Amino acid sequence: MIKPLPILFACITSSVFGQGPAVTSWVINPGSETGYNGILSNVLEVNYTTTDVYVSCTCVPGYDIGPWAGNPNTPANQDFTFRITRTPLENMGTLVNAGLGHIGVWRNGVSIFNAKDGMSYNNQGIWNRDALVFEGSSFDACLGHPAPNGEYHHHVSPNCLYDHTNDELHSDLIGFAFDGFPVYGAFGFANTDGSGGIARMRSGYQLRSITERTTLPNGTVLTAGQYGPAIAGQYPLGAFIEDYEFVETSGDLDAHNGRFCVTPDYPDGIYAYFVTLDEQLDPAYPYTIGPTYYGTVQSGNTGPQSGHNTVPGNAVLFDPSTAIAQLVNGSALTVFPVPSDDELNIRMDGADLRSVELFDAQGRSVAMHVVSGTTAAVEITALAPGAYSARIMTADGSMVVRAFVKR
Repeated sequence: MIKPLPILFACITSSVFGQGPAVTSWVINPGSETGYNGILSNVLEVNYTTTDVYVSCTCVPGYDIGPWAGNPNTPANQDFTFRITRTPLENMGTLVNAGLGHIGVWRNGVSIFNAKDGMSYNNQGIWNRDALVFEGSSFDACLGHPAPNGEYHHHVSPNCLYDHTNDELHSDLIGFAFDGFPVYGAFGFANTDGSGGIARMRSGYQLRSITERTTLPNGTVLTAGQYGPAIAGQYPLGAFIEDYEFVETSGDLDAHNGRFCVTPDYPDGIYAYFVTLDEQLDPAYPYTIGPTYYGTVQSGNTGPQSGHNTVPGNAVLFDPSTAIAQLVNGSALTVFPVPSDDELNIRMDGADLRSVELFDAQGRSVAMHVVSGTTAAVEITALAPGAYSARIMTADGSMVVRAFVKR
């Protein structure tokens, strides 16, 4: 299977082009590259207006997926077009539940699902089953699986999409929730102002100190007919969503599983969700977006038959080549030669370089180089021929991603 070139131009310089990360962050299929069962993969097209971004995708990634033990479903082309607002706002009214089905979209066009598997104890809707506990055995190596309608999705961190083990750099922007706020990998700046180095973002949800399931996290006392099963055997503590409670200040993130902070893509700060992992880098509840959205959710993305928005006639088709930044905070950037056989040269006029991280066509980190000064020569001889991208960080914290080809 031929792998597509990941178009990862999520950088703070994109404001030069009036586009921004919501437009430029997607892994775009360069033409006719296919994934599972010959289905066109990743994001097929990005269109945008002054207010919204329209992301058209099949819901099939470019990397290999499957098998799914005990799961009879098969991924199918979903023909989605999701609408993402370019100006997300905090919801000041009644919070919106991040319900069943897609609650956001990863940057490769694959659906984000919540922590539930859609079933509850005695079908009462009181004790809702945790998808990782009850369906985790059917997850593939990328921690995803298909739904009955063929919608491939992740309830937890999409580990094949980004390097979830890299604790030296701020994690990539890996998707957007349907309220328009970005979703990052597990590592962010230790402090919300961008200082303090890099830290794993810890969930604020903790297992409750209960010995029986007779109350809910909000303190509601249940009647006998509403009790959950004994905490043992098939139903250990953590088997149900209601086994968790949010404990203020116990983690780095709020009840939505996010925080307002500086990120490489938003140096002025933005509310951002983070996927959560434990100390062993295994998924930690609530995994992606919390039980409720932080922001206002647009119509058309959620609910039955959703995800099929119409691109308006005044929308502009995003051309990735126009997003290649020529300036980084006023400094000219040059990367050459492209394509290259053995060495990638980087020159920044007016700013010092800090690091260069290389990603393969699946969006996975393949090399990390710490550099200094205004020029750098990055050795690429060991890389297999193909399409790659270089994430270039400067000493002042600016970032830009440039695509290149190794011959």
